[in-house]
Amino acid sequence: MSGDVESTPTPPAPPAASRRTSGFAAPTTGVGDYLRQRWSAIKAGELGALPIIFGLIVIVLIFGTLEDQFLTARNFTNLLLQMAPVAALAMGIVFILLIADGEVVSIDLSVAFVAAVGGVVMTLLQRPGDPGWPWWLCIIGALVITTAIGLLHALIITKLGVPSFILTLAGFLVWSGVVLWLTTRFSTAGTIRIQDDRLVDIANNFLSEGIGWVIGVAVVVGYAFVQVRTMQARQARNLDAKPLPIVVAQVVGVAAIVLWAVWVANSDRGVPQITITLGVFLLVWTFVTTRTAFGRHIYAVGGSPEATRRAGINVDNIRIAVFAINGFMAGVGGVILASRLRSVATNTGGGNLLLNVIAAAVIGGTSLFGGSGRVVSALYGALVITAIQNGMDLLGLNSGIKFIITGVVLLLAVLVDSISKRRRAARGLT
Repeated sequence: MSGDVESTPTPPAPPAASRRTSGFAAPTTGVGDYLRQRWSAIKAGELGALPIIFGLIVIVLIFGTLEDQFLTARNFTNLLLQMAPVAALAMGIVFILLIADGEVVSIDLSVAFVAAVGGVVMTLLQRPGDPGWPWWLCIIGALVITTAIGLLHALIITKLGVPSFILTLAGFLVWSGVVLWLTTRFSTAGTIRIQDDRLVDIANNFLSEGIGWVIGVAVVVGYAFVQVRTMQARQARNLDAKPLPIVVAQVVGVAAIVLWAVWVANSDRGVPQITITLGVFLLVWTFVTTRTAFGRHIYAVGGSPEATRRAGINVDNIRIAVFAINGFMAGVGGVILASRLRSVATNTGGGNLLLNVIAAAVIGGTSLFGGSGRVVSALYGALVITAIQNGMDLLGLNSGIKFIITGVVLLLAVLVDSISKRRRAARGLT
């Protein structure tokens, strides 16, 4: 993958003519060449972020026209807060989808209620004097529990051969029952309030204006550094690389989006702290999937489990680790959700949370067929699905219409994924 550092010396590159005949691609020489290659890739089914960009434009046009409040700074900040738990859960689901075995979809239907278990555990542990754990230890306790649940699911799937769909469907029922039992056992009203202000602040606190600008600039500088380093590394290894004008254009585009977002958020309450937390998780998991052997093994399992096994990689161990990561991120999402609502209740994890999480991962560009997708897909998809939910709430649509629209959007995303996969296969790219 781009940016990987080889442990053995790189052999000298063959001349341009031999590269073309031996399967090596000649390095990009200019903007025109790069744009032609990108257009060919799009026609072959490599759509990248185009569906997301198109979807966001449509959402803004529709809801911005129908509801004046949709494009306000207040609603933009609310959108960042609302998407946080969905994005955290979707990051874990991206890992699960990446190890899908061809036509056999890998999925976790229990993730919303596993998150709810984490939120309930954290809330129970923080009750003053009963047991009254420190706030940070309450979070750790919740994450340990949800990670253990992910490991339990993985062991049953890998060692007993139960399909993930069936196992997590059972988990959907089991963990929803656990949430119901815990909340009613410790509260006759079925609702337990978070009393520690530091836990409430996790998803309800905002950065100062100055810090928001500093972080925004740091994000832009970091993105520019990574893009330039990647370009240089690929050029040094005689691989296709983006021309410098394209890199500059991308950096300028990202800078415009990030700084505009900071400006809009600062005109309301400021950048939510939880947005920065999500950014840290995004960096960590992106590094894991793109710059480590473990990450390459995840994509390999999703591409061909049998070939991966023959290469000497323990496929079961990869799957176990992936489900553990999913359980951990479910705990993160549960903590964020409980903090945002300032409480947990019998219906925590219910409603359309599961649908939104799976839709976010798929809409963001992660393939249901395995081996294709990025962690940032979770944020893209969470932004789209939350914007749709937010707009429908502002319009006052009833729950039935909301489910219908969300289901249609998910179906469209799956159709785009399926059509793209067929076009890549037809051109011999998969």
